[in-house]
Amino acid sequence: MRIAMIGSGYVGLVSGACFADFGHVVTCVDRDEGRIAALRRGESPIFEPGLPELVEANVRQNRLFFTTELAASVRGADAVFIAVGTPSRRGDGHADLSYVYGAAREIAAALEGFTVVVTKSTVPVGTGDEVERIIREARPEADFAVVSNPEFLREGAAISDFKRPDRIVVGADDPRAREVMDEIYRPLYLNQSPVLFTSRRTSELTKYAANAFLATKITFINEIADLCEKLGADVQEVARGIGLDNRIGGKFLHAGPGYGGSCFPKDTLALIKTAQDAGAPVRIVETVAASNEARKRRMADKILDACGGSVTGKTIAVLGLAFKPNTDDMRDAPSLAIVPALQSLGAKVRAFDPESMEQARPMLPGVEFCQDAYSCVEGAHAIAILTEWDAFRALDLDRIRAALAQPVVVDLRNIYRPQDMRRRGFQYVSVGRE
Repeated sequence: MRIAMIGSGYVGLVSGACFADFGHVVTCVDRDEGRIAALRRGESPIFEPGLPELVEANVRQNRLFFTTELAASVRGADAVFIAVGTPSRRGDGHADLSYVYGAAREIAAALEGFTVVVTKSTVPVGTGDEVERIIREARPEADFAVVSNPEFLREGAAISDFKRPDRIVVGADDPRAREVMDEIYRPLYLNQSPVLFTSRRTSELTKYAANAFLATKITFINEIADLCEKLGADVQEVARGIGLDNRIGGKFLHAGPGYGGSCFPKDTLALIKTAQDAGAPVRIVETVAASNEARKRRMADKILDACGGSVTGKTIAVLGLAFKPNTDDMRDAPSLAIVPALQSLGAKVRAFDPESMEQARPMLPGVEFCQDAYSCVEGAHAIAILTEWDAFRALDLDRIRAALAQPVVVDLRNIYRPQDMRRRGFQYVSVGRE
């Protein structure tokens, strides 16, 4: 199959590279000439384990191409995927669909023969209807079908998720479109990955419902963590105790500073706005979003308390800035709320992250960025662990202890055992544990 992928960001690049690895011929399109030039040189614009190697291999096999020319890529394509950004719209929280609709107008002008137009971007219910209307209005004679095919990729594990998915959701009403989508995903049948064909609107809502549910699990265990601290219980053992129930499951039950990233914050807000407009408000999700924002700010108070109630003139060493490990994504990362809060309280902040510091620099003015964890903690009055990178799990704790001005560690990801840290002479504070 010949595929055009409109958008070469996170979703578009990962999806395009994986489709090419299945044996399809894929052209990734992006307006950003610098991005396309970098991809042609073999440079990935995002950090995702295994992605540079996957891209290089498929470029070498002449299955993966990069261009700024949308029309040429759409002509002759069996399927055109729209994988552009849908950020939260300023002011009201709705998803900004201007990039999706702009892509639809450009696609309409270039269509030749029967083509399946697929919304891969995360979009509110009814977006596929509008995409179809835009194309039909521009090209009444065009032979096409609009399909919803949401992505379910975890940053840091995206290639594995794409190639070994829990499920593939396809919202298609046209039988010809179903045949095309069936052929595109045929290589995954060997893995027995379930393909759920449903209506377009159901598919669109499924994506939002999935992310809202996972965000709810995170927020739930974070609130249980607060209760554990008050009652002298251990949130990790509580999480294990409830997670062993297969009706609940153990995933997304890790207490921390709140969720962030490219999906959960904007998707919960978009679902809330969609539900309000439809007259069926999702009160649980509204509470989840509010609780998560408050939690990020409250984590700065946790660090403040560990430092004796004042950080004025003190140096805080922040380990981890990205919203999760194995990515350089800073979107809605807890660090973006916690670090400025510490600065406003008078702290000097040093920081180190293995991958995200270039993205973080313009977002966190006044922060001193360090070359490694050890230079970051030198002379600091406290360490705050905000991201659970593997590199932080096995630090030389004796060296860390000797480097600190005060042996205070605030572990917001619970990567160390309290008894071990106290035995080594640290004043150790974690989340949801005594």
